[in-house]
Amino acid sequence: MQKFNLTYPFMKFFFSLLLAATVTAVSGQTIKNNTVIIGKTDSVRSKILNEERTVWIYLPAGYDAAAKQRYPVIYLLDADWNFAAFTGMVHELSEVIGNTVVPPAIIVAIPNTDRTRDLTPTNAMLDPDGKRVDDFKTSGGGEKFTSFIETELIPHIDSAYHTAPYKMLIGHSFGGLTAMNIIINHTDMFNDYIVIDPSMWWDSRKLLTQAADVFKQKRFEGKNMFLAIANTMPYGMDTLRVQKDTSGATGHIRSILRLKNILQQNPANGLHWSYKYYNDDSHGSVPLIAEYDGLHFLFGFYNFPPGLQTSLTDKTAKIDLEAAFSDHYADISKHMGYKVLPPQGMLNQTGYYLLQNNLPERAYAAFNLNIKNYPDNANVYDSMGDYYDHQKNKAKAIEYYTKALKIKDNPDTRKKLEKLQAGK
Repeated sequence: MQKFNLTYPFMKFFFSLLLAATVTAVSGQTIKNNTVIIGKTDSVRSKILNEERTVWIYLPAGYDAAAKQRYPVIYLLDADWNFAAFTGMVHELSEVIGNTVVPPAIIVAIPNTDRTRDLTPTNAMLDPDGKRVDDFKTSGGGEKFTSFIETELIPHIDSAYHTAPYKMLIGHSFGGLTAMNIIINHTDMFNDYIVIDPSMWWDSRKLLTQAADVFKQKRFEGKNMFLAIANTMPYGMDTLRVQKDTSGATGHIRSILRLKNILQQNPANGLHWSYKYYNDDSHGSVPLIAEYDGLHFLFGFYNFPPGLQTSLTDKTAKIDLEAAFSDHYADISKHMGYKVLPPQGMLNQTGYYLLQNNLPERAYAAFNLNIKNYPDNANVYDSMGDYYDHQKNKAKAIEYYTKALKIKDNPDTRKKLEKLQAGK
């Protein structure tokens, strides 16, 4: 039923980007009353925080509450600032113009109520310059906020949505401080972390001091982290000179560079991590590019191998499509920590493209693998019906359209079935 369109993963080898840009479908988004909707809201009544907490939810294209396909979950702090840009990025990298850089994911973004309270692990009143900040008087609620995420929010999301057992946390500034506190003190809450210009200067570098011991003594196997460092130095300084400086003006970046040094000094603790210094980005501008680079680093294993893409559409190449897809997603499963199947929609479009390009055996393999992986999905049987109809095998086409309708009554499928049964 889902016919080939220009978001098909291998089309980039055959069509220009200009042509692809003319597609008007809004995948992963909803158009309602002439408004493009990129997400929805949900809420949790928190006993820990004693307040109703709203979260913003992004669901990937093809998400079906009635289907069994499950998705990794990315938890994003500071939703107020980051939701629109980050969801657009994940949509682009996972679903647009055939991109498979990152997996389609559910995004749970947490707006702020009292940001200073929730995103600081201890109570403190001084900024990096040693000046008292009255706005910090509510600080120190980070452990309660972490407990809210772990024992109230995550269980709610897991019960309400089709989540896979993979979770990522992204935090910037105080949010980065929170992410580091969770890595250090609640390591197993998340699989992966993107930590962006974290406020490690907080409370006289108390968490930084703890980090020096924890990263030396604790094991972090299976955990992955990307650390982003913005350029917050006074004009004329560089990252070597600034580490020798003692002024409050450089306290923020010096604390992050110290964290980077601690991580480099403890390569045997099992943590898979990387960092990048962004000379041309400030504390405010760095999140977008850091999230982009962090996703590429953390999902470096996910993208479909370019050589395999070319071989699938090369009529002279000898290739076992089912084995190729299965092997690639077996490797992905190893990294993700749970069984990951080729997305039904992507395989479906692959089958239609191969069929339309006179590669029926490979098209059949794509449709058949979808049936093996998603036996309760009506669309996979409808698509196999289209395959047999294309091959002029009327009996088989009727068989598969009938199977599709037993799972879900769809007007398009019924129309195709009735047309064949009428001999038209």
